[in-house]
Amino acid sequence: MNRHAQSAVMFLLGATLLHAGSTDLYLRYVKSGLRPLLLLSGAVLIAAAVATVWYERRGPRKEHQHQHHEPRVSWLLVLPLLALVLVAPPALGSYSAMRTGTALQQPYGYDELPAKGPLRLGVADYAGRAVYDQGRSIKGRELKVTGFLAMDRAGHPYLVRMALNCCAADAQPVKIALTGAIPPVLRPDAWLEVTGTYTPERTKDPVNNGPIPYLKVTEARPATAPADPYDETWNE
Repeated sequence: MNRHAQSAVMFLLGATLLHAGSTDLYLRYVKSGLRPLLLLSGAVLIAAAVATVWYERRGPRKEHQHQHHEPRVSWLLVLPLLALVLVAPPALGSYSAMRTGTALQQPYGYDELPAKGPLRLGVADYAGRAVYDQGRSIKGRELKVTGFLAMDRAGHPYLVRMALNCCAADAQPVKIALTGAIPPVLRPDAWLEVTGTYTPERTKDPVNNGPIPYLKVTEARPATAPADPYDETWNE
């Protein structure tokens, strides 16, 4: 692999990063806040590739200069690029969630909630209020929470969102155990919008003994998976 080939690989990598950052593809790999850095990295790589080719063509050449080629195995670097473009990995789901302990953390504070009407909460928001605020702000209110379904080995259902610190490699779940009017047919990884009410009942995550609150279900219906499958609000 000579300098021109190296520049081509660098250009392809930059173009791939720009493609991922300009679409929702990047959300399968990193949190949404890193999009500007991803686009900037792609632009820098493309600029470096173009500069390298320009330098090679403008630079002095000796008549008997020997070029040193890199090992041909270097071309294997192209394979991850093709995989990134052609095969978008699915978001982490129930398999990973039930093999990782809950990442629920005590929040620094709670946003003020509307005084009337149903409350639409994130999984982490409900879990934080239920565990660390003892449900004070949500008692007696109709709640709507959306997440994907996961089940433990005993068949107990959980509503889950995966949370990111940086990228999908460090994704961790936040879980809500479900009780009440649970649908008779449960399909792991299916997205549900659950309507229910707060209950003080809790359980412990068998993986790390972290707290998992219950939600008493009154209705559950299928929901569309969001464009961003990872819930980041717990870490903000």
